Amino acid sequence: MGIDYGALRSLTARVITGALMRDGFLLDRQSGSHRLYRHPDGRRVTVTFHAPGQTFAPKTLRSMLETQARWKEDDLRRLRII
Repeated sequence: MGIDYGALRSLTARVITGALMRDGFLLDRQSGSHRLYRHPDGRRVTVTFHAPGQTFAPKTLRSMLETQARWKEDDLRRLRII
């Protein structure tokens, strides 16, 4: 089945950046509202951070969590996102 990104629509930028940091990502740099997080294994995640309470569209969430961070459903549970 897969991750229901529609149900995760209420995830805020603050929650996502906190989960990234718990998983070992570090803020590498920021350009305007785009924050680039890097993991020691080479993964990179870009989070648009206009406001801490900002939420994201399902396609944007999928890109950040599944494509860039390469997290599976087990990772989301471990990081207390779902």
